[in-house]
Amino acid sequence: MPYTPIVGTLGYILSPDRRKVLLVHRNARPGDEHLGKYNGLGGKLEADEDVVAGMRREIEEEAGLACDALQLRGTISWPGFGKNGEDWLGFVFLITKFTGTAPDRNEEGTLEWVDVERIYDLPMWEGDRHFLPLVFDDDPRAFHGVMPYKDGRPIGWNYSRI
Repeated sequence: MPYTPIVGTLGYILSPDRRKVLLVHRNARPGDEHLGKYNGLGGKLEADEDVVAGMRREIEEEAGLACDALQLRGTISWPGFGKNGEDWLGFVFLITKFTGTAPDRNEEGTLEWVDVERIYDLPMWEGDRHFLPLVFDDDPRAFHGVMPYKDGRPIGWNYSRI
């Protein structure tokens, strides 16, 4: 059977000194499947855009920032991740240069600049702890992983780098 995932983007915006990352604390909408978790910014790709355009649009919509420099850090296939078991395919970016000032919050929650070393202390999706080290490491190669989910939890993780 063909794999027909929802395609999305996920971006991590670094401060100019590269010591902090902008995250959204999903605390604004009751019933949000991400409620209480910290996450990068992003969302679903629209039919008429490529993944870079989609990432730029999402960062503009969610943080009011224009992406001046971004790097594809990897891709992740999340079979079964969605609220109703939908499959997702995500393109993960690191935004290293931007223009603008992020507001304190958006419709999903509070926007917070967090020390990169401290992100692992925050409540997040369990699976994020597997791939986030690859987003922030010094290896210039992109990673390409698969993380199947069942009942809201990851049941595996593997990746390759090229």
